[in-house]
Amino acid sequence: MDTILIATHLPDRALALELARTLVTERLAACVNVGAPATAVYRWEGAVETAEEIPVSIKTTKARYAEVEARLLALHPYELPELVVVGIEGGLSPYLAWISAETAPVPT
Repeated sequence: MDTILIATHLPDRALALELARTLVTERLAACVNVGAPATAVYRWEGAVETAEEIPVSIKTTKARYAEVEARLLALHPYELPELVVVGIEGGLSPYLAWISAETAPVPT
């Protein structure tokens, strides 16, 4: 399958919604889910940290991944943002086709 799910977290809802709207408007993602606040516990520069973050799930295709990564890195405020890709092995065929259609570049 060509469909992927990209997971990331942002420090606040406004930034998460801005990223979501940008990716969908630019046809880099068919859908972006912005979740409820979650608490992250992680080690950073030798110290254990705790922060509230907003989870974001991005549905796109392998073909658009490099562009999504570049856009995410340009918009993300973290020095080292989470960017995890999960391949979608199956699902409702019409839904997967919709993701593909919505992320196809528009001919000029």
